[in-house]
Amino acid sequence: MILLQMKTSGFDSFIQLLGVLLIFIFVLAITYFTTKWIAGYQKSRSFNKNLRIVETLRLTQNKYIQIIEAGEVYLVIGVGKDEITMLTTLTKEQLHDLDTYEVIKQTEAGENFQEILKKIKERLPKK
Repeated sequence: MILLQMKTSGFDSFIQLLGVLLIFIFVLAITYFTTKWIAGYQKSRSFNKNLRIVETLRLTQNKYIQIIEAGEVYLVIGVGKDEITMLTTLTKEQLHDLDTYEVIKQTEAGENFQEILKKIKERLPKK
């Protein structure tokens, strides 16, 4: 009842709309910068110099086989729900498509996309 008795002009409605839009844009900006900050923080925390997962093969819902690079050694492990089992070790020569992996590792060093595409095209077999 009280709302029906209050009469607002078009100018007041426009000011309210602008206020709501500014608040919405402010919330979006805070969300964007917070997400960027958290992503940078997590990336710096998860950066490993000596351990990398080269490849993962999913066998069942919670069982995997993974190739892990630990320094200069490549380990093949089986990962289950409650256990991790070392299956074997590999040498660099025993791995297939390691060249593609090397390109991806170099990507982390900060190359631009055009350089990455050139390297991948060079490694593809010619027809």
